[in-house]
Amino acid sequence: MSRLGLQRDLQEAAALERRRQRELQRQSRIFNARVRTIGVDKDALDTQVKDRKTQEAAEKARNEELANEMKQNDKTMCMLEERQKNDIRNMNKAISEFQKNFQKPETRREFDLSDPQALKKDKPARLSDSDPRCTVSGLQKFMGEDLNYDQRMKFQKEQLREWSLQQQRAWKKALADQKFADDLYDKNRIQLDQKTMEQQQKEEENKRAVCAATKDFNRTQAAELAERRKLEKYQKMKDDMDEISSLLQGDLLSENPEQAVSSFGRHRVITDRWKGMTQDQLMAIRYSQQQQVLEKLRLKEEERQRDAEWDRQSIQAARAQLILERHQQRQNRECRRALDNVNAELCQEQKSKNIYLKEAAYSNFPTDQYYAQFNTTSR
Repeated sequence: MSRLGLQRDLQEAAALERRRQRELQRQSRIFNARVRTIGVDKDALDTQVKDRKTQEAAEKARNEELANEMKQNDKTMCMLEERQKNDIRNMNKAISEFQKNFQKPETRREFDLSDPQALKKDKPARLSDSDPRCTVSGLQKFMGEDLNYDQRMKFQKEQLREWSLQQQRAWKKALADQKFADDLYDKNRIQLDQKTMEQQQKEEENKRAVCAATKDFNRTQAAELAERRKLEKYQKMKDDMDEISSLLQGDLLSENPEQAVSSFGRHRVITDRWKGMTQDQLMAIRYSQQQQVLEKLRLKEEERQRDAEWDRQSIQAARAQLILERHQQRQNRECRRALDNVNAELCQEQKSKNIYLKEAAYSNFPTDQYYAQFNTTSR
């Protein structure tokens, strides 16, 4: 029994120790602000960070190795390019030496086309004005480029002076001829003007004679026309007077009511002869119209009285509404005043309560011993 109790005690002690270790681990996790704020496994994160740094270091080493290899390749390429440039320079130098020693310009077949001394060795383009080489297609001789230019210019000046004197003499002669022609033209013009004026005078005399004859003829025609119109007017006036007398004496304008009576009865009329209603019929119609006017006035008076009654009721209703609104506003002011008084009392009570809480109830401040009893376990 003692061994069984001892084994049980050992098991309980081991279980107690395990719980104590778990509690310490839990406290280390809970009371560690960094782990509690992150909320993840920090060891795993540290392992990941370490692996990432190792990977970055390996990547950096590989990049440095590649960079060194690229630098070595660049140096090799520079050396090869420099060697190629030297080879090309040596080859060009050898070719220049060979051309200078064995391919001189004088030995070429087309050297005469590019000889720099060809102009000095060649003949002038023109030896004289009659040089047979100066053809039209050669473009070596133009007008004004002959060799005897001075003599030709002197001769041309003399010739121009002679031409100028001839032109002056011709100009003076032309002016004299023009003056003679103008004088002759003026004389002819004066003669034509005189003949034209005489012809116009004759035409005006003829026109005056024609106008006088036309005026006499028109005066005669006007007198005949006035006489004829006077006779026509007198005849028309006579016909009109006869027609007016006939119409005045007839049944149409005398308005005889008997002429419109129909043969089917006196209650029916002939429309094309009827001249209107009789005085009795007109009096009856006027009486009916007066009755209608009186009825309309009565209806208007009733409508006016009805509108006045509606206006009076509307005014009374508006006055009652205004009185009710004023009473409601007075009650609202009284309620507001009472509410303000209640709020003032509540404010005073709140101030008194705050003073009491600040000076009496909350005067005992907690000490460090009070805060030390918290966060002692993880539970």
